[in-house]
Amino acid sequence: MAQLSSAISKVLITGGTGSFGKTMLKGLLKEDVSEVRVFSRDEEKQDMLRNQITDPRVRFFIGDVRDRTSVDRAMKGVDACFHAAALKQVPSCEFFPLEAVRTNILGSENVIRSAIEQQVKSLVCLSTDKAVMPINAMGLSKAMMEKLVQAAAREIGTDADTTISCVRYGNVMYSRGSVIPLFVNQIKQGIPITITEPQMTRFLMPLSDSVALVNFAFEHARQGDLFIKKAAASTIEDLVTGLLELFGRPDHEVKIIGWRHAEKLYETLASLQELTTAQDMDEYWRLRLDARDLHYSAYFSEGVEKTGPLEDYHSHNTQRLDVQGVKDILLALPEIQDELKAWNA
Repeated sequence: MAQLSSAISKVLITGGTGSFGKTMLKGLLKEDVSEVRVFSRDEEKQDMLRNQITDPRVRFFIGDVRDRTSVDRAMKGVDACFHAAALKQVPSCEFFPLEAVRTNILGSENVIRSAIEQQVKSLVCLSTDKAVMPINAMGLSKAMMEKLVQAAAREIGTDADTTISCVRYGNVMYSRGSVIPLFVNQIKQGIPITITEPQMTRFLMPLSDSVALVNFAFEHARQGDLFIKKAAASTIEDLVTGLLELFGRPDHEVKIIGWRHAEKLYETLASLQELTTAQDMDEYWRLRLDARDLHYSAYFSEGVEKTGPLEDYHSHNTQRLDVQGVKDILLALPEIQDELKAWNA
């Protein structure tokens, strides 16, 4: 957890009962904060989290980002906000795209406008690799969220009280609804592992890395910045092979079921156009806000020579993990460690 500024005392996490929110909450409680507000619409998950974490600095707010009034109530008086509330699963957004619009677009606009009006010092919004050249409703809605952030950043300018930024990352390993818990359960139940396309590639990011990325954005963001973390990827085939070897079931049946609705063969974290003006920050890229106005002619009076990457940054051309590399990253996950202990007991 990056050291919070001394000016940050009260923090709000929207979607605070999700995988990211819970991990961020635990990290914040190790810092010198006076209050962390957990905002979500799921009272059952809030009750479970309330029983797990009894720190008096945690306050729970029932509400929905779709409702501006409940967002304002939770936002009032906070110094920083991490916006993680979203509909995240591709199939559900495909079948109910208007729900993705209401939560991921309109809900995000509520959070952005509330943070500006409440003069929150820093707002970091969580996005996804599916927002780059999107082909599904989830990615489209997240791409629009990014555009809302950028539009607000241009509108309020660099001298505003609130700094708004985004982070964009790929698959968070062992998060709710992801494939690794599904594969593990299929192994444990002795039923075939179901995969869509063996050569499909995905970025692999431990949850701790996604929290580190958000902390990095919080620490370094300028108005309208978008940060990505350079990440390794693997094929689905190698991911499954690694899991089967760890669980000692190399001959477990694997069934190819074909592509689901609106899946990509590979995911893209940054486009070539974005990387042309990006700042390489070692483990991270800073994708700068395009702050031009609508008077484009002023920017083309003189040519500007730019050099940079020659292609998009995606899961097919990033560092490719082999089976052993996949096993190494899996073994670093606390959830896999717990599953293997129980499996081998």
